[in-house]
Amino acid sequence: MIKEESTHKREPKTLALASDLVIIGGGLTGTCAAVTAARAGLKVVLVQDRPVLGGNCSSEVRLWILGATSHMGNNNRWAREGGVIDEIMLDNINRNPDGNPLIFDIVLLEKVVQEANITLLLNTAVYDLDKKTGTDTIETIYAFCSQNSTKYILTAPFFCDSSGDGIVGFLAGAAFRMGAESMEEFGEKFAPDKAYGELLGHSMYFYSKDIGRPVKFTPPSFALQDITEIPRYKTFNPKDFGCRLWWLEYGGRLDTVHDTEKIKWELWKVVYGAWNYIKNSGAFPEAETMTLEWVGTIPGKRESRRFEGDYLVKQQDIVEQKKFDDTVAFGGWSLDLHPADGVYSDQSGCNQWHSKGVYSIPYRCFYSRNINNLFIAGRIISATHVAFASTRVMATSATGGQAVAVAAAIAKKYSCTPREVGELYLEELQLELWRSGQYLPQTKISDPDNLVEKANITASSSLQLHELPGSDHWANIEHSVAQMLPIHGKMPAMTVWVEASQHTTLNVELRKSSKAFNHTPDITLEMRSFALAPGKQEILLDWAENFEEECYAFVCFIKNENIKIQASEKRVTGILTVFNATNPAVSNYGKQEPGEDLGVDTFEFWCPQRRPEGRNLAFTLAEPIRLFEPENIRNGFHRPIASPNAWVAAFDDQHPEITVEWNSPVGVSTIELVFDTDFDHPMENVIYVHPETVMPFCANDVEIFNDQNELIGSIKENHQTKRTINVAQSAATRYLKIKVTNSNPNVPASLFEIRAYA
Repeated sequence: MIKEESTHKREPKTLALASDLVIIGGGLTGTCAAVTAARAGLKVVLVQDRPVLGGNCSSEVRLWILGATSHMGNNNRWAREGGVIDEIMLDNINRNPDGNPLIFDIVLLEKVVQEANITLLLNTAVYDLDKKTGTDTIETIYAFCSQNSTKYILTAPFFCDSSGDGIVGFLAGAAFRMGAESMEEFGEKFAPDKAYGELLGHSMYFYSKDIGRPVKFTPPSFALQDITEIPRYKTFNPKDFGCRLWWLEYGGRLDTVHDTEKIKWELWKVVYGAWNYIKNSGAFPEAETMTLEWVGTIPGKRESRRFEGDYLVKQQDIVEQKKFDDTVAFGGWSLDLHPADGVYSDQSGCNQWHSKGVYSIPYRCFYSRNINNLFIAGRIISATHVAFASTRVMATSATGGQAVAVAAAIAKKYSCTPREVGELYLEELQLELWRSGQYLPQTKISDPDNLVEKANITASSSLQLHELPGSDHWANIEHSVAQMLPIHGKMPAMTVWVEASQHTTLNVELRKSSKAFNHTPDITLEMRSFALAPGKQEILLDWAENFEEECYAFVCFIKNENIKIQASEKRVTGILTVFNATNPAVSNYGKQEPGEDLGVDTFEFWCPQRRPEGRNLAFTLAEPIRLFEPENIRNGFHRPIASPNAWVAAFDDQHPEITVEWNSPVGVSTIELVFDTDFDHPMENVIYVHPETVMPFCANDVEIFNDQNELIGSIKENHQTKRTINVAQSAATRYLKIKVTNSNPNVPASLFEIRAYA
């Protein structure tokens, strides 16, 4: 029993925690940063002011995670983000293909609690901090947990603010911006005017379900009474739920930090008014048996403060895909601005303009320019309002969190500031990021410690791509379709099979991208036309083009609904078909054509279809494509870019294996393998139902033998991109023999990388 009487002021229970890195904000960015930092050996305290991790992608908000893949609606091929965010998405699709947001919560939570170096503080909000006397260095952060009535005093040499509103940066006096820059400040032609508004608002979603019997809905008194106040009210329907209602947005004319509660109430008013309209207007009889299953209790925030680093990413950097020496992350979402009036605006809910490929984000955007030990990550990084319109999305932000975590480990190692990491240890930073799975566009990485770089590499076979055999599937050319093929040298003659329903003309174009690392077919090299009679027939495409550098050729069959073309069931790493169709969800209407000079490009969209569609075309080549050799496993790239960058076994190789051999014995203690988990797949974590739990290109099983034919490592039932094998007894060996199995009969075994370390 406790009995205490006192009139003196009491202090809450107080705990002091010291660590190497304190991360404020447990959204997807902070979660990925914490896991990455912990694995790099840092002691981490992760502070999250909500009861779950994930922020906007948690079950509290339920926004899908997206980034450079943009729902497969742009020309960014093989662009899904790597590293910890990739690991999370692959685990989720493996365990949760139906997109249950509660299951995704536990996927995130498990990633954090499995790391012994992480101390997780949920329901804990930062409210104050101290700086070292007379300096711009944060010394202590103060936070309070309402659930256990405990005050935390957090000290560390480094802090990372990924809190969304930038509470730590704000309290510390870090330079920040809020609102939109004028067009004149940075020459950004897409900068909005006052009528459009300077801030993006918040959103709130709802879920509904059919329970099979009539159900009544009585709206609360605060629900919006006149749904016609919303210009887009006629777009409400019983089928849409969750973040498909992303346009239920409000607050861009208010203070999106301090007016959040006011914005929340207005969004509740809209949500319950919308459901009242669906249930009780009589316009939707199918809603009679539907009930409201869930409504968000906190709004999903898009924009508030943006903190200044040593560089601000701007519109031109994204559109022109500027190359930075200090690239540490990348993006590929569109420049996606929303009218500040949100759901009450008579304008389109968003205004999206895409670039022709992915873009780089420099390290100088991820630390405060005036607070010495403060990293910044998430939507608050150093970017203009227009550039932020792209960098703000969660998967892109997650790559920044990973960059910050690795930088913090290097800063601790050398007892230097975040700025000095970029000035003195940039090469090490980029190498460690690459090792962790981060993709760094237009950046070549060499790993001097990788023993494979000094080895001879052979394989039981390598794919000589001479044909993809035909199937019973003949697809109508409803939309123009292109077979993407990696080419270096003379374009081989290609034979395809078509069927015409009447006398008609087939038009075929050979295209490529103006930049070899892009996949926008904006240059037409040759054109062919064929007069077709009714029936099936063979078409020979004899090209004259010679490709002087590795790149993808697009053999484009132009739309003609009177023609079918034969498809193949074979799928191959680095081989893909794309379609000049539409995807209105990301403002893709087949071609991007700005009606005025907004500083963005005009080009066509050629995008893949989701499986089980999106088959390759059936074809034969006069000369085989030989770009799938085992040497690719050490070329410095771990995804297709201008070439497949993978070793791929021959179709008929029943026991594919690759051998890494040295001139003299070497000691190997760690082996890392990188698999093809289809970086073209966005793997949305909610709403979508995915037909696969393991990507078809991903090798399932691996066995590794030494020169004594001893099994020194194995992987079973793999679904991940990167796997590490720690060799129990690292006795010296002359070679490693890696046996690779892919159980999918239509996909040959492949590997992007093999790395070995002493």
